[in-house]
Amino acid sequence: MDSSCEVDPVAAVVAALDGRQGTRWVGVDGKGATGKTTLAARIAAALPGSVVVHIDDFARPDVRGWERDRFVRQVLHPLLAGRQGRYQRWDFDRNVGAEWHTVPIGVPVVVEGVSATDVRLGVPWDFTIWVELPYEVRLARARQRDGPERMDRWLTDWMPSEDAYEEAQRPQDRVDLVYRPPNAA
Repeated sequence: MDSSCEVDPVAAVVAALDGRQGTRWVGVDGKGATGKTTLAARIAAALPGSVVVHIDDFARPDVRGWERDRFVRQVLHPLLAGRQGRYQRWDFDRNVGAEWHTVPIGVPVVVEGVSATDVRLGVPWDFTIWVELPYEVRLARARQRDGPERMDRWLTDWMPSEDAYEEAQRPQDRVDLVYRPPNAA
């Protein structure tokens, strides 16, 4: 495991996948409001034909965490069997299914979100990243992004769940790269 803000995570992923064929799996994990979505978009832009799967697309207000079993059933298992994945994004605010997304075989699949690299998923990762920022920075970003109406959920559900995941699985100890964005505020 490399641990540095000096390592360019995009370059590290591109180098790790160089020459590999077929469906390649990249996991971008970390706690909420660390910049995982932005980093995943940068990685996808550097990997032609890649697809980003957002863990938030599997989150529902009436489910603690996210629907791991639906991710496995709709994305992971089909791709491992040589078939395209197809999943429905969940509209968290309305608590209803939204549009469907296709995940083709044979391309880089960048899975990003809190607990994206959960060991219970069984994804054959080619490269994994843990994005790390201090609590205060994450909380300020969450307030700015989600507003005061979601702060109770952040403080009583999401952040404690993230802490429990980190304590139980220690993802930062098993990923290929721990990335601490420089000058994050």
